[in-house]
Amino acid sequence: MTITDQDAKRTDFSVGRRIVLDENARLLNSVQPAQWDRAGQLLTGAKAIFVIGNGRSGLAIQMAAMRLMHLGLEVHVAGEVTAPAIGEGDVLLAVSGSGTTGSVVGAADVAKKVGASVLAITTAPDSPLAQRADEVLVLPAADKQDHSASITSQYAGSLFEQSVLLASDALFQSLWSQVDQTAERLWERHANIG
Repeated sequence: MTITDQDAKRTDFSVGRRIVLDENARLLNSVQPAQWDRAGQLLTGAKAIFVIGNGRSGLAIQMAAMRLMHLGLEVHVAGEVTAPAIGEGDVLLAVSGSGTTGSVVGAADVAKKVGASVLAITTAPDSPLAQRADEVLVLPAADKQDHSASITSQYAGSLFEQSVLLASDALFQSLWSQVDQTAERLWERHANIG
């Protein structure tokens, strides 16, 4: 029996798990905590928080939005039918790995025009989104079009999307530790219909 190149590239679950965990640990340990602390202050000081992102990045930031809502913050997902207009004193939490996603950059333009702050999460510190942001949180993951495997061996934007969720959860944990709210109090805000 000969081993083909395709067989040699196959991994079992334990190897896949190690890749995902190691890459996320390396990435999250490389971010600057002070930047995330400033982001937390920006979010908790906002009248309302609006989140936007597309695809899997959008799903990750929507999970973060839910946790911020559990803290008692006013949070809206941009584009949802019940989301009000963004305005002065609000914060747009905008996520785009490349920092070039048209709808996300466009939302940042609108936010800036009406006096809202923009908090960007991206891999690209010089991107159009980052240029519009008041605060930029760089997650040094590969852009989804980078197939070189020099930063990640995972497919497309997987590492970025995972790190958006994990970093946001770490930020939530930090913010929760700064308020006097029990898990039971947060649970009262948990969805109970639908």
